[in-house]
Amino acid sequence: MPGSQAILEPANVCLDLFAALRLPVFASRDWHPKKHCSFSAQGGHLPEHCVAGTEGARFAAGLRLPASATVVSKGVSADTDAFSAFTDSDLDLHLSALGVQRLFIAGLSPDFGVLNAVVDALGWGYWVVLVSDAVVTVDQRLGDGARALAALQQAGVVAVRSAAFVGIDNKRRATRAKALETTISGVARAERPLARQG
Repeated sequence: MPGSQAILEPANVCLDLFAALRLPVFASRDWHPKKHCSFSAQGGHLPEHCVAGTEGARFAAGLRLPASATVVSKGVSADTDAFSAFTDSDLDLHLSALGVQRLFIAGLSPDFGVLNAVVDALGWGYWVVLVSDAVVTVDQRLGDGARALAALQQAGVVAVRSAAFVGIDNKRRATRAKALETTISGVARAERPLARQG
């Protein structure tokens, strides 16, 4: 996907920090069967992509996912379109079991996958922080990405750049979590999370 390599380093800044803080990391991926309904050959609106078990479905080689990361596969059924990592998955159950309340989200296509995951996350009552330089848009129509980002912020999502986290992982272990909270406190405290559904 054009521009996808540019988000690796910003994403890695966050991944390295979360690994240092021993915070949970979840990585979602499209993992489609050969004849997935989203493919244009099947009447869908996207070219063939991320076919399960192929090179195109792998995480980028330069992405520093910690060994402890939980992989969430989506779009695994041929007749089900799943843009969000929450669709047909147990992601919310995992997050709830860990007591997670705030999500830091990065990845491909805020006008598709990221957008839908964030909307679902807000619906489940999570606070959402979008790492704005660690996302890249599909832009099937000119301006789709910009409109999606604007809509997310209007919905209460906080956008921060990865540079805000640089150096936190080099602090003493006892002060890392406090440094992270201080870094985002000026923006994240303004969020208004919905009540948890259950």
